Amino acid sequence: MFRGIRPLLRGSTYSGALFAYCGALASLPLLPFAMLPALAWPSAPVGVRYVLTLLIWAVLIGVIGLARTTRRVLIACARRMLGVSLPDPVGGRRRTGRPGDGPASPAPVGADRLRTPLWLLLHVALGWAGAQVGIALFIAGLLLPGGWAGAEVGLSVNGWTVRPESGRPSWVAALGCVLLAATLCVAVTSALRWLAPRLLGPSSAERLALAAERELRLAERNRLAHELHDSIGHTLTATTIQAAVAGEVLSADPSAARAALRSIEESARSALEDLDYVLGVLREEKAETAPTRTLADLPELLDRLRHAGAVVEPELSGELAQVQGTLSRAAYRILQEGLTNALRHGAGGPIEVRVAAGPDGLELSVVNRTGVTGAGTGAFPTSGHGLPGLAERVRLLHGEIEAGPHGPRHWRLAVRLPVRLSA
Repeated sequence: MFRGIRPLLRGSTYSGALFAYCGALASLPLLPFAMLPALAWPSAPVGVRYVLTLLIWAVLIGVIGLARTTRRVLIACARRMLGVSLPDPVGGRRRTGRPGDGPASPAPVGADRLRTPLWLLLHVALGWAGAQVGIALFIAGLLLPGGWAGAEVGLSVNGWTVRPESGRPSWVAALGCVLLAATLCVAVTSALRWLAPRLLGPSSAERLALAAERELRLAERNRLAHELHDSIGHTLTATTIQAAVAGEVLSADPSAARAALRSIEESARSALEDLDYVLGVLREEKAETAPTRTLADLPELLDRLRHAGAVVEPELSGELAQVQGTLSRAAYRILQEGLTNALRHGAGGPIEVRVAAGPDGLELSVVNRTGVTGAGTGAFPTSGHGLPGLAERVRLLHGEIEAGPHGPRHWRLAVRLPVRLSA
């Protein structure tokens, strides 16, 4: 039974009319307070006291609409009973300090702050008008066919009385009253559905805050995707090759096999640190400080490549220790991605790594030999986001990037980043 009733309470005409009428009834407790000034002024004309009561009643309803809790309750009820799509209010939300939080949203001011009281007033007015007229029409539909119970039936409104004769015309009028009452329910619900997005929906300032929050979330997701791609992708590639090397030399060279296994352990531990940080951010927990890999960790990265069987020829020049902060971390990630690609798609031969820190720029390059038929590509399928991610990272640092064939059967990744060396 409840399954059959539940759809009627989710955005139907009946639930919308019920929403309007319940809003009207909810304003009844305020009516005695609104009548106090009129009762204290008995000498005033009836019309003046009537208007004064309505005005005070409207003011009390509007004051309740200023509360933020009222707006949240109205939005939740309108979503469920009117079936309109309304986002949660963002006005007045503050940052909690957790990673991934959006900007603090401004509290509604001016005309935006008056939208909820206006909605509440229109909600109550439509509810009372719809309830009174609808009940009158429904009663008229029951009473107009006079004499059906052996009694005289009539309808009197403000001294105006209608006593229809029994017969077909009265039954037609009764049916018309019932249809008008149903039409009134549809009209009230449609009016509320039209008003809800305009008065309960986000204002211009809230839309800007929502757009800024979506942009920040997208940027955070992209950053986390880069972190996962850089750390986990590199680790899986390196450990796969290192495991293969360890298996091949296990009997012939146990020392080399043990070195490869130690390298796998170190790579996995490093990747787990990155993964724990990313998972903490995704769960909106207070994550620990992000693992920092800088140019100072480059020798360790090169050693892991050597344990994987790669021949690495580094060429380091300039004051690399003075390259710090974001630039040093970005340079490490760029070299890590370039070396990972060299492991995946290389066809043997040395991997040339060049890092040069000058007074106004940091130059990075990775050159490796490639196979004629793309050997190694099938063993390590990729998503194709590596080079686009690198290009985006370099663009954010206002640098330059080149990636492509370099001479016969060689591939070169070259990046130049503007740098200011610290003293």
